[in-house]
Amino acid sequence: MLQNFLGMKITLIALFLSVFGFSAFSQNWLTDLDSAQALASAEQKNVILVFQGSDWCAPCIRMDRDLWHTDTFIQYATDSLIMVKCDFPRKKENKPSKEQQEKNDMLAEKYNMAGYFPYVVIFDPNGSILDSHGFMDDGPDVYIERLRTFKN
Repeated sequence: MLQNFLGMKITLIALFLSVFGFSAFSQNWLTDLDSAQALASAEQKNVILVFQGSDWCAPCIRMDRDLWHTDTFIQYATDSLIMVKCDFPRKKENKPSKEQQEKNDMLAEKYNMAGYFPYVVIFDPNGSILDSHGFMDDGPDVYIERLRTFKN
């Protein structure tokens, strides 16, 4: 009886951690700017659009690892931002769908005509561009302070 109780308790704890523990530090990246801007408008949050080459661009990979996926940035972004990823991978297995690739190409034609990678565009909740920049290596705390200057 005690063994069944302990087994059930361990199972419940594992289930709780898998549902809540991992999702607490995950980031919800969107791939459609129109949807992101509608959400940003409703929630009064700024939008960050990131152009990257996730499987070939060394600065993109570094920025992804050292900024976007840090606990500090994820917590800030979850509370304050809508994140949009516009990825241009080169490996066949990483390629987006044809429909998504067309959306990415249209976004690049409009907001990243020079073809820089990584390239970040920051919008206010109304869709106006607040800032744009390339690779930054200042760490999440400095980057977040920069973003706070664009607070609504």
